Amino acid sequence: MSKKISLTGIKPTGMPHLGNYLGAIKPALDMANSGDYEGYYFIADYHSLTTVHKADTLREYIYEVAATWLALGLDPSKVTLYQQSHIPEIMELNWILSCFSAKGLMNRAHVYKALTHNNEVDKRDTDHGINMGIYTYPILMSADILFLKSNIVPVGSDQLQHIEIARDIANAFNHVYGDVFTLPEAKAQEGALVPGLDGRKMSKSYDNHIPLFLPEKKLRKTINKITTDSSEPSVPKDPNNSVVFDFYKLFATEAQIAELDAWYRRGIGWGEAKLELFNVVNENLKGPREKYTELMADKSKIDLILQEGADRVRPKAQEFLKEVKKAIGVLN
Repeated sequence: MSKKISLTGIKPTGMPHLGNYLGAIKPALDMANSGDYEGYYFIADYHSLTTVHKADTLREYIYEVAATWLALGLDPSKVTLYQQSHIPEIMELNWILSCFSAKGLMNRAHVYKALTHNNEVDKRDTDHGINMGIYTYPILMSADILFLKSNIVPVGSDQLQHIEIARDIANAFNHVYGDVFTLPEAKAQEGALVPGLDGRKMSKSYDNHIPLFLPEKKLRKTINKITTDSSEPSVPKDPNNSVVFDFYKLFATEAQIAELDAWYRRGIGWGEAKLELFNVVNENLKGPREKYTELMADKSKIDLILQEGADRVRPKAQEFLKEVKKAIGVLN
């Protein structure tokens, strides 16, 4: 019995941060290493084009994301890593799917609704700053998912709607032409909610994130920016009400957590707590950071891996696109 196909997309918008790692990357790597699925991982570079309009910047973002996943343990001999733009069949399928995508469905997409709402609040034109790439983003994502006949798509809770949209579009097509598309199932990621420097969810948009592979000195300096209160070192502190301790628990062993918990309750200085956090984070990321630096210093290794991935995926894409084109009547 063949394995189910699992697909994970990674949008290149700069070096991933610790929240990305613990909330999405680590669960996806665990899934890839389980051997339970035929895994495909792609860098969604065309999706980044909705907002990134500098060629050198996008090119660097692509390398940063690929190097991050490889440094953290993604094994291209066990799964397929490829770049979206290397598979032109996805874009051809994107147009075909758009002809089966209701405009109302796009109007209800969460990202589009949030942007139009913000414009209304700010008393601007409803569609101010929204390009068609942003508006039709869910259709391209559907093409990413459907062209590989993906069974499972691991996503965070904020991405579940995109899988629902892919299913809606596939159903609309299948209703006309028969069971051409496989209906994907979402696998909700149960990753931890990672706090940022200010206690809110870690996000680049809040500028409260910690990039994964900062050099040691910059990592220490960034961790020192975590918001704390002004209590004296001798004052006992509640470890259950501390962003520093929340972060520490994500990286430390049970023994380390118990030890720092006791120190909090005896009284600990925030400088000491942040140093303990830096030490445990730095220890966890030291090996991957070295590999990341090595990959970014010789990008030809990344190019080769992405090309090999595209070479494995394109024949599948070409074969399935022929099936789709025959179904709609443009190919005999």
